[in-house]
Amino acid sequence: MSYLERIYTCNNFDATHYRSLLIDDKVYGQVQPAFADQLVNWPDIFSVTPTHVTLNPTLADYASRTEAVAPVLRHLHEQGVIDTWVGEAYPITHRFGGHAEMEIERAATNFFGVQSFGIHVNGLVQKADGIHVWVGTRSLDKPFWPGKLDQMVAGGQPVGLGLMDNVVKESKEEANIPQALAQQAKAVGTVSYRQEGWRGLDNSTIYIYDLWLPEDFLPENTDGEVIGFQLLPLAEIAHLTANTQEFKDNCTLVNIDLLLRMGLLTAQHPDYAAICDVLYNAGKRD
Repeated sequence: MSYLERIYTCNNFDATHYRSLLIDDKVYGQVQPAFADQLVNWPDIFSVTPTHVTLNPTLADYASRTEAVAPVLRHLHEQGVIDTWVGEAYPITHRFGGHAEMEIERAATNFFGVQSFGIHVNGLVQKADGIHVWVGTRSLDKPFWPGKLDQMVAGGQPVGLGLMDNVVKESKEEANIPQALAQQAKAVGTVSYRQEGWRGLDNSTIYIYDLWLPEDFLPENTDGEVIGFQLLPLAEIAHLTANTQEFKDNCTLVNIDLLLRMGLLTAQHPDYAAICDVLYNAGKRD
């Protein structure tokens, strides 16, 4: 195991496994053939070919597209094709805050392989013996990645919510962090990745925040998504990331970014140049 392996695990996208999703003649996602075959049942909404899934061009605006596709997604969920339902709307767009063609249920984003966004917050504590990091353990009844280690706070980015608003919301729900403290989180960068799975393509950009916390602060989960927290030395984060699979896959990317920025992963590492290149560029490549 290695840092590079962690990064490659999150960037295993192979375009030959997918059909391009076209909206208004632009590619917005990637659809696995098995899911594309489900969409054949709605020919008035989707045109499906061996290479493309095209949204009917007569659906010419955000509202009409959203309204037409919503019952399709609900039906596919009721049939068990879309296995979960979150009840959050995600935009179909090329970049955060940019023009969006429509919105869809969060649980469908991987099935369509559309760009999604989220926030991850590093909970950091400066102690006499160095930097420590608060790590959460995901609930065992989570549908995805149960029992895996996670950042102190993390969440998807739904329609109509700003990044800092989401940081504040998720910080309260996941770690009971007061608003005034959560607002001290600093945006430090992004990582993007494209990871294939049985549900389709997780095509995501994570906005990373650092939040320095007092030594006496104790995070407490309030929404049931985390079963506990532990405060680990940064060196232990490095070990767990490089040598185990205890962290949720995309959290390893945030960890590696943190290790680079905090100086635990330096140019002395034999894979340093490749780590920097792949971590910050692989998810953006065609």
